[in-house]
Amino acid sequence: MNLPLSSLMDLLDEPVPGVGTYEDFNTIDWVREKSKDRDRHREITSKSKESTWALVKSVSDAFSGWLLMLLIGLMSGALAGGIDISAHWMTDLKEGVCLNGFWFNHEHCCWTSNETTFQERDKCPQWKSWAELIIGTTEGPFAYIMNYLMYVCWALLFSFLAVSLVRAFAPYACGSGIPEIKTILSGFIIRGYLGKWTLLIKTVTLVLAVSSGLSLGKEGPLVHVACCCANILCHLFTKYRKNEAKRREVLSAAAAVGVSVAFGAPIGGVLFSLEEVSYYFPLKTLWRSFFAALVAAFTLRSINPFGNSRLVLFYVEFHTPWHLLELIPFILLGIFGGLWGAFFIRANIAWCRRRKTTWLGRYPVLEVLVVTAVTAVVAFPNSYTRTSTSELISELFNDCGLLDSSKLCNYDNANVTKSSNELPDRPAGADVYTAMWQLSLALVFKMLITVVTFGMKVPSGLFIPSLAVGAIAGRLLGIGMEQLAYYHHDWVIFRGWCSPGADCITPGLYAMVGAAACLGGVTRMTVSLVVIMFELTGGLEYIVPLMAAAMTSKWVADAIGRESIYEAHIRLNGYPFLEAKEEFSHKTLAMDVMRPRRSDPPLSVLTQDGMTVGDVESLITDTTYSGFPVVVSHESQRLVGFVLRRDLIISIDNARQRQDGIVSASRIFFTEYTPPQPPSSPPPLKLRGIMDLSPFTVTDLTAMDIVVDIFRKLGLRQCLITHNGRLLGIITKKDILKHVAQIANRDPDSILFN
Repeated sequence: MNLPLSSLMDLLDEPVPGVGTYEDFNTIDWVREKSKDRDRHREITSKSKESTWALVKSVSDAFSGWLLMLLIGLMSGALAGGIDISAHWMTDLKEGVCLNGFWFNHEHCCWTSNETTFQERDKCPQWKSWAELIIGTTEGPFAYIMNYLMYVCWALLFSFLAVSLVRAFAPYACGSGIPEIKTILSGFIIRGYLGKWTLLIKTVTLVLAVSSGLSLGKEGPLVHVACCCANILCHLFTKYRKNEAKRREVLSAAAAVGVSVAFGAPIGGVLFSLEEVSYYFPLKTLWRSFFAALVAAFTLRSINPFGNSRLVLFYVEFHTPWHLLELIPFILLGIFGGLWGAFFIRANIAWCRRRKTTWLGRYPVLEVLVVTAVTAVVAFPNSYTRTSTSELISELFNDCGLLDSSKLCNYDNANVTKSSNELPDRPAGADVYTAMWQLSLALVFKMLITVVTFGMKVPSGLFIPSLAVGAIAGRLLGIGMEQLAYYHHDWVIFRGWCSPGADCITPGLYAMVGAAACLGGVTRMTVSLVVIMFELTGGLEYIVPLMAAAMTSKWVADAIGRESIYEAHIRLNGYPFLEAKEEFSHKTLAMDVMRPRRSDPPLSVLTQDGMTVGDVESLITDTTYSGFPVVVSHESQRLVGFVLRRDLIISIDNARQRQDGIVSASRIFFTEYTPPQPPSSPPPLKLRGIMDLSPFTVTDLTAMDIVVDIFRKLGLRQCLITHNGRLLGIITKKDILKHVAQIANRDPDSILFN
């Protein structure tokens, strides 16, 4: 049945569902997505002048971005509050239970009690340890063994539940999520990574993993949780549902929200998103991130998960200003942080590679249980590793007052007058030396166990363990400096500013600086790190020490290896991520990298008017390429445009179903006008609508560093290579990544995806 040309269905007029979408593990075409959004915006603006209803639609379209940010902030803040409260309660459950109501954690249980004393404020008759409940006593070896056993059993139960839920329901919920989110923001598609199952399981298992006492934090995974919230809420708005580039702007803002609720640091969150995770960050996204982080922090503050009506995780009040000469120990802490960061990245990547290639990777549940058992058994005897890491950091940051019951504050107070607010440097008591021994052991333990823990099949963040390592090292150095200043105040370095009876050195400040240095060494953050640290502690006047330590640690770590832990994990997993910070120094040309190479078969192309549906279908079947250049003819090889494989398949299938008479012999036209067909031939298929008429091209003599720059800055998927206007070959993002890997003497086949 031959249809007249006029009644031919032109695919330009009626968009085919599915055209313009992407397959899993593919990269989006930023240029195409941005131009699609510009066309949509132009259409709305031009229509808004025609009627009031169109104007209302235009206003609601402009407002939808802010509304979405509000919803993301509210949802992430609420989830973070719930995670904080649950994790606190379940961590205390390992040691005992509250008789007033099992849902109270230790602190809340003893709040209402009238029998607590100031010295033993965490002891009250309402809170029973497991030994007290089971064998009726809190003293003696049996009680200790009972508590020890219960601690290990609860830890094993929590971690077993966490790893089982992750394996059964959401394999993507493991790890920190930041390497994958970086990759997704650069334009890669991982379906299900930000889905509702991942959100649900990650939220539940994060509480379990943190409560099990493993050496991990909840801060990195909270970024993943916030991005899941953003992705799910994007589906409420057509503008974001249908445009992958717009959705990535929202996810950039969500990353800021994640850090905002993790630390109570809204501005630090925005800077973290800008400095560490985002690939494309226009000004509009900056304002929206700021707003979303504000809403999230406000929501978290109204939930008040820490019960101290502060948003800040580790609030500090230091009374002493720091002295210029103290920059020397601060810079030493920076060097330590950089060395630890570089060591940690190398050791962790080596361990993860071992996990991928040996039997370890086949038994993730067993691995988690063994690591949990070792952690719990070694952690229980030492009071500094038994408590949750956040409480440990809080105690290390603390400035000792007269009434502090902590071992770290057991100084000899014989010469102290109680009237003054400031306490002079005092000689350390016996307990301080015991605490220093315990902290030294805790430091070695944390450094080793974190290497093995990060990357297991449970949600695991890295911020808190890194802060803990640095805080312990800093506190030890701080106490050492304090005792030096007390016993040797006539030394050259102390003379003039540290007289006897003065409060010269604050060990808590050293802990804070050390924490910043170690986190900086692992993640290579600088600006956002300093802002997060002073928002986290409220220590505004200590910005210079923090800056000095963060910068030193970055320099030292960069001298040993250029990658942060997240970039190292991206490379380990083979994600197609073009790092913006990497320098490209080799002198190669586009023709050296393009395909086909000299030994390869010629490039697979479509012609603009000479192929039938059958020809195109057999070309699709015989090749695995994700797109095809369209040329005038095989002889001339002059370029017309570029067509994506997915769009071709969808359009041909759609035409066969909805357009009468389309058979394998029907000719395909990519031209603007279809020439008249002989009466006996089947109707033609016009596919100009799915062709990219302005594909990116460079000549064969373009330097590769310029090509890499174009790919980075425009987020291209592929670039066509021409010579005097004739098509020679193609370079894809994967070719560039393989080329960069080859230059760096790495295995080019480690890049797994398109």
